[in-house]
Amino acid sequence: MDLKRWTHVVALADRRSFIRAAEQVHLSQPALTRSIQAAEAELGLRLFDRGTSEVVATPAGEFVIARARQLVFNSRCLQRDVELYRSRSLGDTAFGVGPFPAATFLSQLMADMRREFPGINLRVEISNWQLLLKRLREEDIEFFVADTRDLPPDPNLHVRALRREPGGFYVRHGHPLLKPRKPVTLQQLWSHGVLSVRLPAGVRAVVSRLLGLPSPDALAVALECDDVEVLKAVALACDSVLAAPHAAVAHEVASGRLHALEVTDLPEQSSAMGVVTVRGRTPSPMAELIIGRLPSGG
Repeated sequence: MDLKRWTHVVALADRRSFIRAAEQVHLSQPALTRSIQAAEAELGLRLFDRGTSEVVATPAGEFVIARARQLVFNSRCLQRDVELYRSRSLGDTAFGVGPFPAATFLSQLMADMRREFPGINLRVEISNWQLLLKRLREEDIEFFVADTRDLPPDPNLHVRALRREPGGFYVRHGHPLLKPRKPVTLQQLWSHGVLSVRLPAGVRAVVSRLLGLPSPDALAVALECDDVEVLKAVALACDSVLAAPHAAVAHEVASGRLHALEVTDLPEQSSAMGVVTVRGRTPSPMAELIIGRLPSGG
């Protein structure tokens, strides 16, 4: 079977619709149907059940699709490697970053890249790790940088740890918890409403236990947002408490607009940032250069 037909099989498995899969591979629906039928005839196996609502892989189809997906992936990698070898240039790249990297080192890193390589085009997607992982698997980005504590185990992924970023809780100047200035309890802090990115499962478990809640699901976060700049703006405008890495609020703290709270009953917290790539997928030279400039672990 030729590679194009394997590509059609994988597209139908992913899209679960002849219409959507045909659009993805730039074929008419009848042409895609004939391609799938030819694949099934050649293999002597029924790969898909054609339901009324969506197309679903049969058990035999799941077996074949897993191997077809690897073939298609390897073909794309080979094509990319050949292009890189032929051009021997840095090339453009696209990658993703989580909320905390976006609020700490991303701006400086991108400014450095633009100064040194003004002819290169970069695309950065800022989001949570769940969406970035989806983009990585779809080959829309080459890698992403995010807190990896909740990343599911996957032998196809490679994670390189970066520098840990300690964090804490911050409030605006004149906040009631600063009068008198003394350590506060986690309960006092939480009563004002907490602003945060999506909390990792481990952090939710620790905080909910310290607050005496029956489960992590009972923990209420006043505002969850993937944009740390939005969270800072809200914290500066009201009495809510901001949870963030120290590096993300260094400017506001230095100017006296935000103040760190000393919390009596909370262990020290820090992020667990990592670079996530797909094993076997050769990064572009520009992607390798950017990854090499990220803050190393330790």
